[in-house]
Amino acid sequence: MSKTLFIVVVGCGRLGSLLANGLSGQGHSVVVIDQREEAFAELSTEFSGFKVVGDAVESETLRKARTADADCLIAAAEEDNVNLMVAQVAKEVFGVKRVIARVAEPARELAYRQFDIETVSPTSLAGERVLTALTRGPREDR
Repeated sequence: MSKTLFIVVVGCGRLGSLLANGLSGQGHSVVVIDQREEAFAELSTEFSGFKVVGDAVESETLRKARTADADCLIAAAEEDNVNLMVAQVAKEVFGVKRVIARVAEPARELAYRQFDIETVSPTSLAGERVLTALTRGPREDR
């Protein structure tokens, strides 16, 4: 197995819980932050990381999650503005070297890149996949 990473995941919705479960399953140390305690129900019983209830926009919550020690922070909250704010603070205040943020609105990706924040846009990815499928034509295996 490659190097074990310490990763902070912000948001325990569909994407955040999927990432936290997968990363924990790969043997990484994971801390998940969410404002709602009930969001952690999405984590699998095999999840071996830590949970922090709180608002990740607040520096104290990020401190509790040991963000300054993180190899990576993944901002996977539902709102783009929250992800941008958390990603900026993680990079600039806590010195996290690798920060990846989900961006629902593709037009906002440029703002993130100006702060040297990696982005993943589900909207862009889905659009590219559909366009690729259309150019390939109908599938023969149906």
